[in-house]
Amino acid sequence: MIRFAAVSAVALLTLAACERRDDPVAETPPVAATPSPEPAPPAPVDATVLTSEGLGPARIGMTRAELVRVWGEDSQPDAVGGADPETCDEFHPVNAPTDVRVMIQNGVLTRITAARGATTKTDRGFGVGATGMAIKQAYGGAVFAQPHKYWPAPAEDLLVWSRGGSTAYVTDPAARGVRYEVGTDGKVTMVHAGDPSIQLVEGCS
Repeated sequence: MIRFAAVSAVALLTLAACERRDDPVAETPPVAATPSPEPAPPAPVDATVLTSEGLGPARIGMTRAELVRVWGEDSQPDAVGGADPETCDEFHPVNAPTDVRVMIQNGVLTRITAARGATTKTDRGFGVGATGMAIKQAYGGAVFAQPHKYWPAPAEDLLVWSRGGSTAYVTDPAARGVRYEVGTDGKVTMVHAGDPSIQLVEGCS
């Protein structure tokens, strides 16, 4: 009985000592800050591909001053321009690809044209010399064909709108498209890309 009491006393003292001991609080390791994801870099612009939005650094909608910074001034500044060059002007910038012309309307780039000697092609691989038939097959129902204003068939204009287009005459300045001008031999003579100004057949008219 005495031994049991002694053992009980020792147990109580031990328990009391355990209760008095302050257990250290486990420290929570700091949570590492999750770095913010880096924004995806913009898709590179191919300087050799003509699209409805532009060609290389020349983008539809930029001002004339912005265009001059990337492509330079008119390569033939003494050439006779349109009736009102302040309102509408068409020229070849000194640093633009061969036979590529720009149209500036009211100080803004509205159209880029790959003319007869240009090797520039569109994002679908078509340029001067391509056949109208190949273009129709490639674009399918997205291409809108209309008779050429001056030349007989098979000459025609093939329009493809990337946004804001229709089968009627388009006036929305936000519209963008490409017009393939096809000659009487069934081959492309010029490619126009940009806003509704691609529909113009005589310069700015």
